[in-house]
Amino acid sequence: MNIYGDYENSLHRVMDDLLQKIQNLNQDEVTHHHPKLYEHLISRVKDPDSMVEKCQRKGYPVTTQAALRQCKDAIGLRIVCNFIDDIDRCLTLLRHVDWCTIVKEKDYITNAKPNGYRSYHLILDVTTPYQDVDGAVPGHYYAEIQLRTIAMDSWASLEHEMKYKHHINNPERIGKELKRCADQLASCDVQMQTIRQLINGD
Repeated sequence: MNIYGDYENSLHRVMDDLLQKIQNLNQDEVTHHHPKLYEHLISRVKDPDSMVEKCQRKGYPVTTQAALRQCKDAIGLRIVCNFIDDIDRCLTLLRHVDWCTIVKEKDYITNAKPNGYRSYHLILDVTTPYQDVDGAVPGHYYAEIQLRTIAMDSWASLEHEMKYKHHINNPERIGKELKRCADQLASCDVQMQTIRQLINGD
């Protein structure tokens, strides 16, 4: 039985609506002759089996209520930006819209994870026209947004791919090399931001 129950279709509708709203924010920026907000916009509804595994790992009941309330990442979006400043612009815009509230933030850009992972995570409480798991209309659905530069996203994708290889020789050395690579990419992001500011006369 699907852990999302009767709400799986609503999750996909909320995700699509959220995508459209963020695309609209980007279009408004371009219309006002500002740089585009992002290079890539990626979305997914977490696979039901993965949600079951997460509930079990976290010690939550394997129920629709837990999947949509205690876990807050059934809907996930990744906004991949060209520059660090674009992440800041996205954050500023999302803090001022009237269709969601930011309920949690984690800044892994300023404070990278020990393995070198960098990203900015948001949990949004999104107001929707669809009934939610509590029976309310308008409904409230949670969504996780990850904001990254292209460099951060490339590193995370490669690290994820290697992490799930079952037989890795020299894992400690690989971990150190990945961390060194992450630091070099972070330095590159700062340099690219500086070059952009010099070009723009900031």
